[in-house]
Amino acid sequence: MAGVKAFLTLPDGRFLVVRHAYGDPTRWGLPGGGYRPGRETPQQAVAREVAEELHIDVAPNAFAVVDRAVSTLEGKRDTVTILTAAAVEEAFTLAPEIAEARWIHGLTDLGTAPVSRWLRSALALTRQ
Repeated sequence: MAGVKAFLTLPDGRFLVVRHAYGDPTRWGLPGGGYRPGRETPQQAVAREVAEELHIDVAPNAFAVVDRAVSTLEGKRDTVTILTAAAVEEAFTLAPEIAEARWIHGLTDLGTAPVSRWLRSALALTRQ
């Protein structure tokens, strides 16, 4: 399976994190989801996911690939592509699958809450 994660930023340096309503709802991560490479590009998939989950419109060509990683969680081999883009505005509306979303300056804004490895990876790669 192939998946995408979006690292969205604002001009003031804040970035968007979400808690999904499924899985571990205490863990902060990035918006995103699965896609079929034969039907859409990672850029198209991540733009679609951001629109579905948060009602934020970002053009697919605004996204740049930050990293591709292979995950073997749950005994299956998945490829996750992390993409970044600048958001035009900070307003969002949550879809039912998102429990909470926030624009933050850094992980310390989340206190001691668990953070996904994809979020940590995106931060490390974009804040070098």
